[in-house]
Amino acid sequence: MKRRTFIKNSLAVLALAGAGTGGLSLLDKSGFVTTAEAKGFTSILPIPPLLENLDTSGRAASFAMDVKQGTVEFFPDKPTATLGYNGNFLGPTIRVRNGQRFQINVNNSLPEVTTLHWHGLHVPAQWDGGPRQPVPAGTTWSPDFIINQQAATLWYHPHAMGLTGEQVYHGLAGLFLIEDEVSDSLDIPKTYGVDDIPLVIQDRRFFGNGQFAYAQNMHDVMNGVIGNYLLVNGVMQPTLTVPTGQVRLRLLNGSNSSIYRIAFDDQRIFQVIASDGGFLERPAAMNSIVLSAGERAEIIVDFSKESSYAVISLLVDQMGGSKFEAMRIAVNGKAEVTTIPKTLRILDIIPEAEATKVRGFIMETMSRGRGRMGMGMMGRRLTINGKKMNINRIDEQVDLGSTEIWEITNRSAMMMNMPHSMHLHDVQFQVLSRNGRIPPLHERGRKDTVLIMPGETVRIISRFHDYTGVYMYHCHLLEHEDDGMMGQFEVIT
Repeated sequence: MKRRTFIKNSLAVLALAGAGTGGLSLLDKSGFVTTAEAKGFTSILPIPPLLENLDTSGRAASFAMDVKQGTVEFFPDKPTATLGYNGNFLGPTIRVRNGQRFQINVNNSLPEVTTLHWHGLHVPAQWDGGPRQPVPAGTTWSPDFIINQQAATLWYHPHAMGLTGEQVYHGLAGLFLIEDEVSDSLDIPKTYGVDDIPLVIQDRRFFGNGQFAYAQNMHDVMNGVIGNYLLVNGVMQPTLTVPTGQVRLRLLNGSNSSIYRIAFDDQRIFQVIASDGGFLERPAAMNSIVLSAGERAEIIVDFSKESSYAVISLLVDQMGGSKFEAMRIAVNGKAEVTTIPKTLRILDIIPEAEATKVRGFIMETMSRGRGRMGMGMMGRRLTINGKKMNINRIDEQVDLGSTEIWEITNRSAMMMNMPHSMHLHDVQFQVLSRNGRIPPLHERGRKDTVLIMPGETVRIISRFHDYTGVYMYHCHLLEHEDDGMMGQFEVIT
């Protein structure tokens, strides 16, 4: 298979069959998308297996990962060509501890280049897994570093130049969990797959033959490839059975570009206990949460008052798109009694006065030749500070050991109304403000990805410590990233 094979195959099928990208969906009276061919809520939610630690002593974390092609029948008798880590679609959950040595052999069995980026992980630049660390077809990449951060729900995915969106869409993604003495000590649900449940939420669209419809036009580049089917852990409309009591859900918006508002059908209150980079200082009570592509949140839901076999629906509003009944949760059996602590972790708040430099970043849609509003879609360019990504250019230099404030503005053209996000490699940051206002409680912990709406300015602060080298910053709407809405910063001594 050559580069872009999946797109070429899908285009060929579309041309032969005359199928459209929306031809498989059926909108029911409730307004939630159902499917004409998939059997609704008959599948059990699959739990990604924990990747086996090959170091049986447990002192180190030693793993093996094979990046390969596969097939999945999302629709009966219509096998879809997919990609996966150690399987057909998605990947196993990697679980490690702070302070542990981490080693992994990543074998690329694909016929094209890929990378493996540790999203949210604080790592030496040479092991970051961004576009500067390509893994050619048929080769093995072997990162080796020390886990050096607090307990958090992170994830991993490819980050090859211009291929990130396509490879993630076809299935390359998985969770990366860090535990530490704080997560050990908290009286919260922590039995993986029982009352501590990972949920990788992604939307997809399909051609008439069941293949992924990742065939971009300019609209898809500008707005992202938005799907009309929703997958949870790689399955449409699954059901999860949980014990009565408190249940912890680790939410990942693993979509390419969609922004999700996540809630329950009865609008029940849940407690947000962690954001991208780990535990909040105290729980935040909410009845819905918005996550942009790449963002994570850990929530605790109280099912202690449910009668046996009660069924609760998890709803996902694809903001600006469809509304989905994503999955159903059936309550059955007793859980261990847990309480939600009033204090989760004492955060090391970074004071603004510590910052020695303030940098400005403008994320916008520009037009070639006639100014921002002067040309059609084909003339627009997605840029940061007026520039598109150049692997041979360092855009910012940051001193090792320094603290900086980054002011990020979404200068989206009025007619475009285009959201962006900002993801920083290597570091976790603290959100200082949104348009001058203090961020909501659930955004006051450590983060690595932040949503920035049109016309909004978000100020973040971070410490750049431990490692030197070149890292990325970019919009995590993957079609924007692949189109060049990305830059490079170098940490120097």
